[in-house]
Amino acid sequence: MNLIETEDRDGAIWLYLNKPARHNALVQPLLDEMLTAIERAKAHKPTALVVSARGRSFSTGGDVGSFLENATSEDQLLSYADKLVGSLHDVIMALLAFPAPVLAAINGPVTGGSTGLLLAADMVAMADHAFVQPYYSEVGFGPDGGWTALLPEKVGTSKALEIQYLNTRIKAADARDLGLVTELCPASELDKIIESWVSEFSKRFSQTHSATRQNIWDAARCKLVQQRLDHEKSKFLELIVRPETFAGMTTFAKRSA
Repeated sequence: MNLIETEDRDGAIWLYLNKPARHNALVQPLLDEMLTAIERAKAHKPTALVVSARGRSFSTGGDVGSFLENATSEDQLLSYADKLVGSLHDVIMALLAFPAPVLAAINGPVTGGSTGLLLAADMVAMADHAFVQPYYSEVGFGPDGGWTALLPEKVGTSKALEIQYLNTRIKAADARDLGLVTELCPASELDKIIESWVSEFSKRFSQTHSATRQNIWDAARCKLVQQRLDHEKSKFLELIVRPETFAGMTTFAKRSA
């Protein structure tokens, strides 16, 4: 089974996270497949790239169980976390560098580092029952996936800090009010919303869309985001080997079982 499913639909390429039994938790094979899928999509010069997911959740972020499985030694845990978080950040940067509009169809909850896939999108349609939540302070992890590298620019510094300090659950309507989401709808209408955007894009010059995106995500801005993501990873690695983080992961895994 492919962990990323790809569809070419009316000029847009859709990428689906496809690990629904585990709520599309981010594991290394899934991120590897996603990075490859993004590169392949680029070669097709689509009208837009759409990121969505199969099942009830968009993604619950990094799989805490997998972190625990790799915690048999400090070196093994660091190696696992370094590669996983680094790959997530590579995916985010690949989305920011994509030459066509990037859209997200958020079909369910988005937590942890998977929020970076939402933050890297230009326009977001979200199911009205979905939500976004960090959970880092519940486990002891350092935030990754753009929670400190991208979120403050979207919602403001104070609000970004508040959300993460309090582990705030951002409901769909609040996500729209904060500017994280473009449009809300029932889950059954997500595809229709995205397809309407793609249809509108197709009536206009794709070269202008590409130039607009490249002007906004220019080399200087992308370099700054990369530096901030690198800092996120550094802090993540610093915290994940602490005994209290191991205890936090264990407690969280038991509670989520």
